[in-house]
Amino acid sequence: MRACGVCRTDLHIAAGELPPKKQPLIPGHQIVGIIEDGATAELPLGTRVGVSWIGGVDGTCPYCRRGLENLCDSPVFTGYSVDGGYAEYATAHHDFVFPLPQELDDLHAAPLLCAGIIGFRSLRLAGVERGDKVGLFGFGASAHLAIAVLHSWNCEVYVSTRGASHRKLAESLGATWVGGEADKPPVELDRAVTFAPSGDVVIAALSSLRKGGVVAINAIHLDRMPQFDYDKLLWGERQIRSVANMTRSDARDFLKLSAEIGLRPKVTVFPLERANDALDAVRNDAIDGAAVILP
Repeated sequence: MRACGVCRTDLHIAAGELPPKKQPLIPGHQIVGIIEDGATAELPLGTRVGVSWIGGVDGTCPYCRRGLENLCDSPVFTGYSVDGGYAEYATAHHDFVFPLPQELDDLHAAPLLCAGIIGFRSLRLAGVERGDKVGLFGFGASAHLAIAVLHSWNCEVYVSTRGASHRKLAESLGATWVGGEADKPPVELDRAVTFAPSGDVVIAALSSLRKGGVVAINAIHLDRMPQFDYDKLLWGERQIRSVANMTRSDARDFLKLSAEIGLRPKVTVFPLERANDALDAVRNDAIDGAAVILP
């Protein structure tokens, strides 16, 4: 392991909020490393690669056969069903190991491998088109990467988030408008992505959409989904979509785009012996951007 990103999925695993798969477990699911064994013609020894949350699929279930491998019935999850990147060595299926462009150094590549890819998938599922007005509700590790993608697509970005430091970061990254958690964007949005694990935030995003708009929920869990007025908020062919995991295509396309646009996440670095401090910082929204563990 050369670097390992930390995001909220690690918190859900550590807190036991996902069904147990492996015990004891070495966590870490955004891994940058070098191939030391099991090389292939496409991935020779010494290749610098990234490994993300999904480390393999069965390839035979109904979802895999439909091209929906992110919904596989029997997936392998890195740092959950197999040991992850906090270890000196980790294993992954060769089809789910991604060569990293040389433009992406270890430190800045690690956060791209889950928070970045899943944010990219969220934009895809929201149906974002070039020039759209897009709302980001919450502005942590994933959203601060999504805004760079949106800028490359010439989108206007409207950010609603509760943290003053997160609002400052959104402003520094060129958001068209930045407001607090309770503030409504000044325009109707074409698309929105919610990053906060709150049903209230989903409704806030939905209330900001034009007719035909889409809200994509980038969250493993929500606290609840409150009751809302169908006629005022959902009618008019507005949509709410959940986002689950990622595909190999998402990973490859996002890493290629990241190299092309020079995406460099804002990172806070922790040595491996301070992994618990990194988790606490993410849990308490104590850092802007992403946390990265270096051995």
